[in-house]
Amino acid sequence: MTYRGFTREQIAGFIDHTVLKPSASSAEISQAVEVAIEAGCAAVCFRPSDLLQAKALLGDSGVGLATVIGFPHGTNESAVKAFETNLAVAHGADEVDMVIHIGHLIEGRDDLVLADIKAVVDAAGDALVKVILETSELTNDQIVRACELSREAGAGYVKTSTGFASGGATVEVVSLMAKTVPGLGVKASGGVRTLDALIDMVQAGATRIGSSATASILAEFDSK
Repeated sequence: MTYRGFTREQIAGFIDHTVLKPSASSAEISQAVEVAIEAGCAAVCFRPSDLLQAKALLGDSGVGLATVIGFPHGTNESAVKAFETNLAVAHGADEVDMVIHIGHLIEGRDDLVLADIKAVVDAAGDALVKVILETSELTNDQIVRACELSREAGAGYVKTSTGFASGGATVEVVSLMAKTVPGLGVKASGGVRTLDALIDMVQAGATRIGSSATASILAEFDSK
């Protein structure tokens, strides 16, 4: 069965199933891993303190393990972000989603933004780096600049949002990001909670979707 041209497996394969709320329990982490494995998600994304638990539970499932760096504000020193990245990789992370320093971006201090991203890319080694721009706080010109800096620094993805700011992903912003850096992946994150919203983001150019609503999205698919 397909819906809007996508199979259930394809829908699940776009998703980074995410649990980042500060109050999340170890039981919620375990449950999220079960959901991701059963669905066949691209990855699970957890707080750095959850990595060892999640890595043990994932086993050889093939689901990637992601975490966040400099989260949620991105204002840590670059050396701290690099250390955090090294530790995350040592604890089993295959992917790291880092937050840029949007204050530096808005000020036009592109050299600092570039160096910050590159510090994480260098520390990540073979792990995939996704750069969180927090697009709801930026103009289109700033989004374009952040995407270009991410590409220059060697990141693999640009990502819309942390989910903790004033807004999340929009179709318009995802389309802008995809057109700006066609060689990079684009992750739409923040507020993607329905099947139609997910497909809208994919059709706009997203290649990953960050969502905590995986189970309900797939239940929607099953009901179609």
